[in-house]
Amino acid sequence: MSLVQKQAPAFKATAVMPNNEFQDVSLEQYRGKYVVLFFYPLDFTFVCPTEILAFDKHVKDFEKRGAVVLGCSVDSKHTHYAWRNTTKDKGGIGGISYPLIADLNKNIARDYGVLVDGGDVALRGTFIIDKKGVVRTAHVNDLPIGRSVTETLRTLDAVKFVDEHGDQVCPAEWHEGEKTMNPTATGVASYLSSQK
Repeated sequence: MSLVQKQAPAFKATAVMPNNEFQDVSLEQYRGKYVVLFFYPLDFTFVCPTEILAFDKHVKDFEKRGAVVLGCSVDSKHTHYAWRNTTKDKGGIGGISYPLIADLNKNIARDYGVLVDGGDVALRGTFIIDKKGVVRTAHVNDLPIGRSVTETLRTLDAVKFVDEHGDQVCPAEWHEGEKTMNPTATGVASYLSSQK
C-alpha cells in the first residue's frame, strides 16, 4: 500500500549528526520544512556510499529549497559513527553534512514499507514529505540499483511548485522554470500543442 497522500509514519530515533554527536531526532521536529527521507541497505557496503555522498554533494541545493535530508538504515548509531569517521579511500563516507538515522529495530523501514522480505535490510526508498507531514512522492529501487539525487531534486521542485501554484500541474520531464499546465482538457491541449 502506497504512503503517497498519507501522513508520513512518525518516528523518533537516534542519529549521528553532522558534528559527529548522537542525537534523538523525530519527524515531528521538521514540521514546516520539506523532508527528503531516504533509506539505504547497510553501512560499509558498495552502492550505498555513492548515494550518501551524492546526497551530501547536493545538500545545499536541498537546503535552498527549504528541505532537510535524512539518511536511514538498519545499522546501529555506532556503525554509522564508524563509517562517518572512515575516509573515502578506505570505503568510508567521511564527514557528511546531514544526519544518519539508526533504525536497528527496523521499525522505521517497516513503517515506510521498504524492509525486504525476511527483514534483513531496507530497499533504496526515497520519500519526499511536505511541510504538513504528508508523503508526496515515494520511489523505491532494488538493492543493486542506485538512485538519482538530481531526480530527487527535480521532483522536490515539482512538489514545491504545485504547493505554491495549486492551479497548475507539472508535466513529464518538467524542470524548474519550464512551462506547466492547467489541469483541464483545454490546458493539456494548449500544453501539448506548444511542445515540439
